[in-house]
Amino acid sequence: MDYYNTINKTASAEFKDRGSKFIAYAYPLPDADSFKKYLQVLKKEHAKAVHHCFAYRLGITGDIFRVSDDGEPFGTAGKPVLGQIDSKKLTDTAVIVVRYYGGTLLGVPGLINAYKTATSLVLQMIPVIQKQIELAYSLEFDYTRMNEIMQVIKHYNCTIITSEIQLFPVIKLGIPQSRLEEVLFKLKELRNVEVKRLL
Repeated sequence: MDYYNTINKTASAEFKDRGSKFIAYAYPLPDADSFKKYLQVLKKEHAKAVHHCFAYRLGITGDIFRVSDDGEPFGTAGKPVLGQIDSKKLTDTAVIVVRYYGGTLLGVPGLINAYKTATSLVLQMIPVIQKQIELAYSLEFDYTRMNEIMQVIKHYNCTIITSEIQLFPVIKLGIPQSRLEEVLFKLKELRNVEVKRLL
């Protein structure tokens, strides 16, 4: 597994059922802290809504996830939302569904269907992108090696996370998992380059 599926845009979509309105918002999610900010903004924006249900999945292996029914019957909101995220094999993705109650109870099957449909609609609006799995390394080197280092970075499609350019520059780098051995071999061929794995 050298790639994972995610989204890089936000979107919203609406689904109505017997007067109730379900507005789904999808977000690319770099970390759990970002999610809290998204939720706070929506709770302010939709202060009159009765529920703000959500699900998200995080991490390259997708093993970090959270669901919330926010007062809806257990398993009728968060789980169906997560189910739609999973059906597209997405990670680093969050969906929050805001519900305005329309006066008619939808029952368990109705709720599951509404949250599932709203999530499905919003995810259809955003193209799924593939990102390569990268491993973080730090390079410390003599300034005279800068051109050769940059050539390796470019050639193997590495991502520069941060760079401090001084007499001995330090670059934090994302190296594609699929090209790791080649990149490390190339870097070790260069003199005066210290390569460290970052966790």
